[in-house]
Amino acid sequence: MERYLTIVTAVGAGVVGGVMFAFSTFIMTGLGRLDPAQGIAAMQAINREAPNFWFMTALFGTALTSIALAIVSVVRHDGSAVYAVIACALYLVGIVLTIVYHVPHNNALDAIDPHAAGSADYWRDYVSGWTGWNHVRTVSAIAASAVLTWSATRGR
Repeated sequence: MERYLTIVTAVGAGVVGGVMFAFSTFIMTGLGRLDPAQGIAAMQAINREAPNFWFMTALFGTALTSIALAIVSVVRHDGSAVYAVIACALYLVGIVLTIVYHVPHNNALDAIDPHAAGSADYWRDYVSGWTGWNHVRTVSAIAASAVLTWSATRGR
């Protein structure tokens, strides 16, 4: 059972890491190159679509399986337990960043009129900060997936 939980969590972290990777490597760059009003409007539309069943299931479902796996790993404390706990903690770093940084910034952007005075400056700051912290989410999710995959192959 623990091995299957590890695999499901690794796949979930990989899926989420892939989404974050796309934003870090080309989506935000592309949006940042648009006219600021267009970039704001596009990101507002993306942010409104993001909280859908599939993405929320991947993002927060993997958080739940991470927590469950960490608990099971500590209780069973086999040879791979420490790696599973580290991987789960890595994934949860991205969840914390999502909740404390990205969601509030996305909500603040949603309140911006793309054509208002000062919106272009706000947009430049948003893209820079949002992308920088998204790199952390990307690395944490992909690292979690890699460590969990490695852990699953160690034969539980």
